[in-house]
Amino acid sequence: MLHSMSFLNISKVAVGCASFDTLKRRQQKRLTNGIVPIVTRFRPKRADELVGGSIYWIIKHRIAARQAILGFDEADDRRTVIRLDPRLVPVRALPKRAHQGWRYLEPADAPQDFDASDEAMAELPAALIVKLSALALI
Repeated sequence: MLHSMSFLNISKVAVGCASFDTLKRRQQKRLTNGIVPIVTRFRPKRADELVGGSIYWIIKHRIAARQAILGFDEADDRRTVIRLDPRLVPVRALPKRAHQGWRYLEPADAPQDFDASDEAMAELPAALIVKLSALALI
């Protein structure tokens, strides 16, 4: 099923992350008061449309995971804080070229989450699902 059917999403390169697990560890280190804050220089012009959508993380030229966008704040230095849900959701990998900053991602273009009700997928270890997805094999 597609996530965020009526919300706008963004994609962003997970700079320096070679795998889903690396991104997950990085996000766990950032976790504060139930959110994962991501600091960026500029507030997206369409920020109101993004609340309730997701940030889709690009790892090795593939969208591999997403996190729900909970809202936006302003940091003391006037930069923007994107507040993310701490749950990192693996998605069915979708090839995506690297880019700087973020790019808007319409709901119809967002990759699907893995469906936990899929019996064949449920039997695979989570780490294997992530690796197969990163290779765009599932």
